[in-house]
Amino acid sequence: MTLVLASSSPFRRMLLENAGLTFESRAADIDERQIEASEKHTSPEAVAGILARAKAQDVSRYFPDALVIGSDQTMSLGDRVYHKAKSRAEARDNLISLSDQTHRLNSAVAIVKNGTVVWEHVAYAELTARELTEGYVDRYLDRVGDKAFSSVGGYQLEGEGIHLFSAIEGDYFTILGLPMLPLLEELRRLGAIDG
Repeated sequence: MTLVLASSSPFRRMLLENAGLTFESRAADIDERQIEASEKHTSPEAVAGILARAKAQDVSRYFPDALVIGSDQTMSLGDRVYHKAKSRAEARDNLISLSDQTHRLNSAVAIVKNGTVVWEHVAYAELTARELTEGYVDRYLDRVGDKAFSSVGGYQLEGEGIHLFSAIEGDYFTILGLPMLPLLEELRRLGAIDG
């Protein structure tokens, strides 16, 4: 059974490759910000699911008989939903807003076949930032440079971003945006991988 990842994310491809899966990949052609805007009264968790489904359904048009895996992640602190910073000032403001707070990464994954969702799942990770001074945030941004613009929170836990936190609840795969354990279990159940 053909597997397709509806993503161009190198992290998500790496996760599937490291798990030994054989798959194709194709980026979805959807307007994520437009979808989010149309769902502005929807919870961040539900928005992640909507985006994961939309990506998989879009790519399923090109691979109708394949199992297409779509995933997405939202980052929220209360009702606030974060996006990748477009400037240093925005990254700084985002990081300072996380100081001494617990935010949530909402990671959704969906499997679509012939345009129909056959399975979906949302997992969560909660990250508590330590108290961050403005001076520390400035020095952190000096060190990480443009990497601050490559993730929604402005941090990478596998790098210097780990210094921002005092506690993390949730698994590594959820933090990277693809809940691997439930996905692999479902792929085994569907007979797509050896189980």
